[in-house]
Amino acid sequence: MAGRIRDEDIAVVRDRSPIDEVIGEYLQLRSAGGDSLKGLCPFHEEKTPSFNVTPARGLYYCFSCGEGGDVIRFVQTIDGLSFIEAVERLAGRAGIDLRYEQGGYVPGQEQSRRRRLLDAHRAAAEFYQEQLQGPGAAAGRAFLSERGFERADAERFSVGYAPAGWEELTRHLRARGFSDEELIAGGLAMEGRRGPRDRFHNRLMWPIRDLSGDVIAFGARKLDPDDEPKYLNTPETPLFRKSTVLYGADLAKREISHRRQAVIVEGYTDVMACHLAGVPTAVATCGTSFGDEHIKVLRRLVMDTDGAAGEVIFTFDGDAAGQKAALRAFGMEERFVTQTFVTVQPDGLDPCDLRLAHGDAAVRDLIARRVPLFEFAIRSVVAKHDLDTTEGQIAALDEAAPIVARIKDSGLRSRYAVNLDRWLGLMDERFVLARVRAHAGDSPGGPGGPGGDQGRGGARSGRRDAARPGTAGRGPVGPAGPHGPNGAYSGAGSAGPAGNGNGNGMASHDGPGNGGRQPSGAPGAAGEAAYDPSDPVVQVEREALKLAVQRPGLCGPEFDALGPEAFSVPVHAAVFRLIAESGGTIMAGSGREWSARLRDEAPNDRARAFITRLAVEPPNLYGEPDVRYVDVVLARVGELAVSREIASVKSKLQRMNPVQQQVPYNQLFGDLVGLEQRRKALLDRAAGA
Repeated sequence: MAGRIRDEDIAVVRDRSPIDEVIGEYLQLRSAGGDSLKGLCPFHEEKTPSFNVTPARGLYYCFSCGEGGDVIRFVQTIDGLSFIEAVERLAGRAGIDLRYEQGGYVPGQEQSRRRRLLDAHRAAAEFYQEQLQGPGAAAGRAFLSERGFERADAERFSVGYAPAGWEELTRHLRARGFSDEELIAGGLAMEGRRGPRDRFHNRLMWPIRDLSGDVIAFGARKLDPDDEPKYLNTPETPLFRKSTVLYGADLAKREISHRRQAVIVEGYTDVMACHLAGVPTAVATCGTSFGDEHIKVLRRLVMDTDGAAGEVIFTFDGDAAGQKAALRAFGMEERFVTQTFVTVQPDGLDPCDLRLAHGDAAVRDLIARRVPLFEFAIRSVVAKHDLDTTEGQIAALDEAAPIVARIKDSGLRSRYAVNLDRWLGLMDERFVLARVRAHAGDSPGGPGGPGGDQGRGGARSGRRDAARPGTAGRGPVGPAGPHGPNGAYSGAGSAGPAGNGNGNGMASHDGPGNGGRQPSGAPGAAGEAAYDPSDPVVQVEREALKLAVQRPGLCGPEFDALGPEAFSVPVHAAVFRLIAESGGTIMAGSGREWSARLRDEAPNDRARAFITRLAVEPPNLYGEPDVRYVDVVLARVGELAVSREIASVKSKLQRMNPVQQQVPYNQLFGDLVGLEQRRKALLDRAAGA
């Protein structure tokens, strides 16, 4: 059992783990204006980025699903780790030695189980690499050499060799302090009749790494012709789920992000060949077919969004199995926003063999010869039929028409129908189009009729919007700037999968329908009015709170003097009280320290989520807020509060008899005059006068 990590060490880990760098290891981030970055959320499916990161405050927040927090929270959530495991992972990344409290643990023995398994895999990878240069690995070195790989290439990809014995690795790792249970749990060993034995022996070994670069598994290729299977991978373990990992992604991720391109190949040696040949965006699956989870990883790395100019290229063998794989990929095409392509070497050579036979340029040419996945799928079907006969042409049409009909973009579907007519040699476009429409079910309002999708992004955008209820567009709010303070990410009434649906703009961490559990007065307390992000008052109050959280130095005593009664929305008043109880903006330190203090002192998870959202939500103007902008927003909040007081005073005066209640009436009338003067001064400030 691990001890408690010292608080000062946790603070150092946060400080030395730049949140943009850590998150950038999992997805591509782009500037969102100011000091904010954005990308596709790794915690839910989306086609338009709503995941924002603010490095200055060390926070992230998804304005669609409501997931947010600091760098430790991110690692916890994305990798399914405990708090201690996440801190240990970040500490290892930053080269920080952690100190533990409670129980008098011996240094080096307090690490979490996951950390222990990762350390065992790293030690195993080093062991295998050393073995590759030994006398027993001659066959392995010959295998690599025959495929055009030199020693430096093997070292670049950390290729190793598992000895022919059955306990070589097990004995080595035991001597390093790892237990049999840890070796079996990590998939490095398996239970034998006489105890644990090595899972891999007499095989070439490729370490499989996650996006952060940690070794989490191995892929092994047989060297003895009598061994089976040809390739053996680490089984599913606490570290490794093969459906979510792409081999080579740790090496390729930066080039994928830079080039907006990902190349999918079929094997470990193909990835090596592509990278060495000048195609550094190549990745491969790890003992499983390309699937939905792999798509999610690629979309985050490519920044696969509406209007993006990226590309995903599948490489397949030219045989029947390769064509079948390509058609299976076609079935997943609509999961991408960016365009998908296929490239096939006519003589059936894979990238590794192609490089060996014809050199690096041939591999680059293979990628350059890519054709759209739609075209490849249609031509593959057409090629199976005898087009010299009418019967063959009709049979090819009947098999290809459903494929064309599956194209969501109506314009693209029509063009491919015209191309299909040409490829078939029918010379009757109307006949082919009618056949395709019959399969597509086109009708007014349908995929190809009026009101249907109009362009590649149309259909997909519709699905995206349907999947993201409650995302409001930006609207004008007058003095708060050209866009509403609540911005495009209001999320009214939608708290994500675990939301309470009460419209308070916050994600609940307690599950559905838990609003009533929150303490009265805390952000998200039960009984408050519905949170309407389109209300201009809500917008300007929210903008003021954002400024107080993000730019406390600009707000100063003017914000602190407003008082909670200046905020008409209960959740806003609760946030103001939290800020006041934390010392007010006048006592705030740096942006990172201030937002961290507010999050730490928040009364519950929902309040913490709301503070996180305020800290990450971009300012509602083009550029950075300045003193004048802040003054305008605060004056507007004050003016709205005074206007409410004026309305209250007028209501009281209406109910009074000025003759019978002359003294209190005159006093109240004097208060009204003073409030009107104060309101005028605030209006002048709000107008920038």
